[in-house]
Amino acid sequence: MKVLITTSSFGKNDSKPLDKMTNSGLDYILNPYKRKLTEDELIELIKEHKPDYLIAGTEKMTSKALDVMKPYVKMISRCGIGMDGIDLGYAKQINIPVTNTPDAPTMPVAELTLGVMLDLLRKITFSDKSIRNGCFEKPMGNLLYKKTVGIIGCGRIGQHLAKLLAPFECEILSYDPYIKNRPLINIKFDVFEHIVKQADILTLHIPGTPENKYIINKDVLSKMKPTAYLLNISRGGLVNEQDLLEALKNKTIAGAGLDCYEEEPYTGELINFDNVVLTSHIGSYAKEARLRQEIDSVKNILEVL
Repeated sequence: MKVLITTSSFGKNDSKPLDKMTNSGLDYILNPYKRKLTEDELIELIKEHKPDYLIAGTEKMTSKALDVMKPYVKMISRCGIGMDGIDLGYAKQINIPVTNTPDAPTMPVAELTLGVMLDLLRKITFSDKSIRNGCFEKPMGNLLYKKTVGIIGCGRIGQHLAKLLAPFECEILSYDPYIKNRPLINIKFDVFEHIVKQADILTLHIPGTPENKYIINKDVLSKMKPTAYLLNISRGGLVNEQDLLEALKNKTIAGAGLDCYEEEPYTGELINFDNVVLTSHIGSYAKEARLRQEIDSVKNILEVL
């Protein structure tokens, strides 16, 4: 049995997931590019190795790639939470089950979100850069205490973020039309438009589905407070980056924090703004969480076996 591992850094920090496969009699092939694959690269690897199972990253898998997998692949085990890059309907149609590891990324993504909030409010990155450039500027920041935080998407990550914010006594407003049971007493559910207008910090925790494409656009940004910050620690394509650039240039909002982008690696104009914190899609990149995520993706295959 062969497992093709397409996620880029699998087993890099700890060999336990790879050892688990070896001890279970599974042969594995690591991603030779050590980065996110294009769909054509994925197809070539499928053709070359003819794997029985796939441990996938965030690469695109349309019907084109799935058709190539159909004769060989018995299951796709997504190492991570988001499955929006996979044509799930077509995968079901051709009987390739798809699983994910929803619990492992919850804490690291929520913690990174909190870290970016504090960075933006207290201007930590700005101050660090100032010192490194030979200056010693003392930018005046703001407290997170008692701020209104709008959480768009109140699944595992959104709920855990709300728990982390509890000591700061923030007012937490959330928009999530798919949540039926209101899970936490410190979250007030509200309509999207009202949250956009009220939030001091607006943070996105939703999948990159077609309906969520450019959920943050020129119109939405124009309704935010000029003192508000926007965070996207979720998926590229949720924010219209050109509209965000214009909003920052015009000081429509106070700043932004992004961990994911429409095109990665990101090389756009946002790098020129001191009031923008950029990270390189590291939401789940905490050693403890990454290890659990990788082990869970192997377990999903072993459970099928």
